Amino acid sequence: MSVLILCHFALALFAAPLVRRWGTRAFLVLALPPAAAAVWALTRWSTKAGGGTDTTEWRWLPAYHVDWALRLDALAELMALLAAGVGTLVLVYCASYFDDRSRQLGRFAGNLLAFAGAMLGLVLADDLVLLYIFWELTTVFSYLLIGQTSDQKRNRRSALQALTVTALGGLTMLVGFLLLGHEAGTYRISAILADPPPPSAALSAAVVLILVGALSKSAIWPFSLWLPNAMAAPTPVSAYLHAAAMVKAGVYLVARLAPAFAEITPWRPLLLVLGSLTMLLGGWRALRMNDLKLVLAYGTVSQLGFLTVLAGAGGHDTGLAATAMILGHALFKAPLFLVTGIVDHATGTRDLRKLSGLGRRLPAVCAVAVLAGASMAAVPPLLGFAAKEAAFQTLLDGSTGDRWALAAVVAGSALTTAYTLRYLWGAFARKPGVPDTGAHSVPAAFLAPPAVLALACLVLGPGVPWLQDLLGAYAAQFPAPDHPYHLALWHGAGLALGLSAAAWAGGVLLFLASGPVLRVGHALALRSADRVFGGMLLALERTALQCTGLVQRGSLPAYLVTTMSVVLAGQIAVLVVDEPWTGTPAPRLWDHPAQAGVALLTCAVALLCLGARRRMKAVVLAGLTGYGTALLFVAQGAPDLALTQFCVETVSMIVYVLVLRRMPVYFEENFSRWRRLVRMPVALAGGAAVAVVLWIMAGHRRAESAGAAMVEETAHHGLKDVVATILVDLRAWDTMGESAVLAAAAVGVTSLIYLHRRTDAAEQPVLPLPGDHPHAALRTGDQPGTAPPTAPRTAWQASRYESAGLPSGDEGAPERTWLAASATLAPERRSLVLEVVARLIFHPVLVLSVYLLLCAENLPGGGFVAGLTAGVAFIARYLAGGRHELADAVRFKAGLFTGLGLFLSTATALGGLGEGTVLHGWTWHGHLPLWGDAHLSTAVLFDCGVYLLVLGVVLDIVRALGARIDRQIERAAPRPEEGRA
Repeated sequence: MSVLILCHFALALFAAPLVRRWGTRAFLVLALPPAAAAVWALTRWSTKAGGGTDTTEWRWLPAYHVDWALRLDALAELMALLAAGVGTLVLVYCASYFDDRSRQLGRFAGNLLAFAGAMLGLVLADDLVLLYIFWELTTVFSYLLIGQTSDQKRNRRSALQALTVTALGGLTMLVGFLLLGHEAGTYRISAILADPPPPSAALSAAVVLILVGALSKSAIWPFSLWLPNAMAAPTPVSAYLHAAAMVKAGVYLVARLAPAFAEITPWRPLLLVLGSLTMLLGGWRALRMNDLKLVLAYGTVSQLGFLTVLAGAGGHDTGLAATAMILGHALFKAPLFLVTGIVDHATGTRDLRKLSGLGRRLPAVCAVAVLAGASMAAVPPLLGFAAKEAAFQTLLDGSTGDRWALAAVVAGSALTTAYTLRYLWGAFARKPGVPDTGAHSVPAAFLAPPAVLALACLVLGPGVPWLQDLLGAYAAQFPAPDHPYHLALWHGAGLALGLSAAAWAGGVLLFLASGPVLRVGHALALRSADRVFGGMLLALERTALQCTGLVQRGSLPAYLVTTMSVVLAGQIAVLVVDEPWTGTPAPRLWDHPAQAGVALLTCAVALLCLGARRRMKAVVLAGLTGYGTALLFVAQGAPDLALTQFCVETVSMIVYVLVLRRMPVYFEENFSRWRRLVRMPVALAGGAAVAVVLWIMAGHRRAESAGAAMVEETAHHGLKDVVATILVDLRAWDTMGESAVLAAAAVGVTSLIYLHRRTDAAEQPVLPLPGDHPHAALRTGDQPGTAPPTAPRTAWQASRYESAGLPSGDEGAPERTWLAASATLAPERRSLVLEVVARLIFHPVLVLSVYLLLCAENLPGGGFVAGLTAGVAFIARYLAGGRHELADAVRFKAGLFTGLGLFLSTATALGGLGEGTVLHGWTWHGHLPLWGDAHLSTAVLFDCGVYLLVLGVVLDIVRALGARIDRQIERAAPRPEEGRA
């Protein structure tokens, strides 16, 4: 089972290249996985009809009792046959429906096949969490399929609406699953059904939340608005997702859980009332539609309400009727959608007011449609008749609530007959005053898929007893009555047959009175749900804008005051209520006099920072407070923290300085007295609260410290640096998450600055600044007034005289430079001392970074500190030689380092699966030539990933805040010609 599911997703990855190579014939290849799944399911028919099951289990998250568990029983067999069988025919149909010139056909094919795999996984899942994963995969793929033609606003809106409704329902259902799993003590569906938890308020809440997700998926009122709008999707999508697969997921979930929870309040009232209401509203609305797909869409909504009533009734006989109707609905509704696609393809329209005479022009298509439509209207001897007879009789024999639902079902069946006649008349009848519609011939391969499904309705009508064993195996999960119902085409002339006749007669009368029905429908029509949904979204957007305008005023001090006030209020409330300082030892002022001296100097610098009016001065003073904190770490005996703090402060100060180049020298905000009176107490109270909380947290410990255990564990592996071991081994999950956040933050910052490109390649020519050498435009173009070079040139490719900036003709005595691109700067913008220092320290600092990386197991260091150290080396090159020097020092994109770092860390983490768990550590011991005894552990590989990621982040930020701003300054500078003028 797992292989069949994964084959869908694996082949979907290659859908685009297959479509590019073979065109629409690739759909025939893509139909192989669902075809194989359908054949496999057929081979298991007899076993499932006998009550047997097939299971697959893989321990996934044992600590949370979540497993990759698949189970094929009678109900899953039925749904798997529908998902795989109809999916196969739809993919074959696509080969004729589309042509090779269709836009984004490869993406569509891949999404459709992946949806089939997700649907197959959904019906086979035997774990609530796994079912939810496949549930949301169907939601995502349906969103992509509905929005296939994304350049049209209607498609985008319909896709977003379907995603919003079904995803919100899915999230609600997830909460219900978690509650149900907690109450049952397991997430295994088969175990929950075998031993359901006792009734309780929590269980009732879980049931309601799960039903919200099921009803939203199956478009039951009040969630039915998304399905008609989803008809913007291509017809194959409507035939598969909205007739046989996705919309059946909610009904399937109701049927799956009904044996255990049908007696739980408010299961039956909720499903019977909403299902009946949906059947009536959908059928009534279908009578007013003029688009053939919309007639079928609202008819599908109506039929889904009918299925919900049967599945939600929660009885042996109604369960049998529900499964028969699920099969019948898929077999008659899917071919009607496919026929609609053929009519649209052959005539170019689906408007029944413009179609006329197609019955004679396309007789084979008309025959298939009549056969499927007759089954939908429950005309004997088709499967739809046998299934509806079973529904009428079982509801008639049920409880009082079932008989009330039966009245609504009979009225809904009359509406079904009416809109079936409207569909067949509108598509194929000759209408007075309407010229016959021209249509091209329909190939046999195009008509074959709907014909197969329609013929199945015809064959399974008289052959409905063949389904008794399989469908009865599902019904056997309910308590059996004294005289259980058995599926048959003919049960004699009884009340059920009389109700069917009344539904046919009522439907014919409604169809014949279509004019008055339309007028009454328009008179009684309320505001459409679609407009209500649009109004709600608009109101939500306006509210969001009002809230944003209220709280987001562009004042960073206001944000800080608000944040600190909220945090402070929470801290004070906890301190007042819990009084956690009881029993906490009094804090010591210092452990060593040196700490007091450093602390006093740090506080003095912080106070000086408050009075700074120059931005640069404030940055330097703030950086000094950070260095003071690092010195406190040194005095406390925490070299790893001190080293990290020193590196972070250094890089942060440089970044601040780079940004301040584009900002005014002085702070421009004028602080009034009342603002100072408000902000100063908040700041002082915030600092005091943080200090008090830290004191209480350090002194209020009741359990034993974990430090001793970590030291012992570190020593057990032959290591000494506990901090580094914690970061890359014991708590590597935290480090991995923080690395991902760091990379995302860097990408976000640089993306705000780089609007189009993130590299220095192919940039627009920038003229030299006044006083620059003629070759200052070395990387951005040639000299002013000349044509740009045919290929971009770098400082490393420049000749000596070009690097020195000497005019042509002085090649014989070039000037030596310490940095390759320093000659691109004007003399007054160069610092020889800085160039010499940068040249001398660059390689030693890089070597130091590698040393800090590799020695982290036993000495202070680590990937984070090493990455920052390497970043400082490149920053020195940039500060000394400018952006061209940085570009020449780093020949690769910064994103490459970031991506490699994430990849290496993730690969190391996933490599632990070989031993059973993610991030499982292992160590290799061996002997290397010239090196001697050596060992390599996964912690070192993981740390190498952190090293590359941090280096990439630093380079990305320096390029964004340094090189990019340099370019902006150059472009804003006056040109030499303008200066001479």
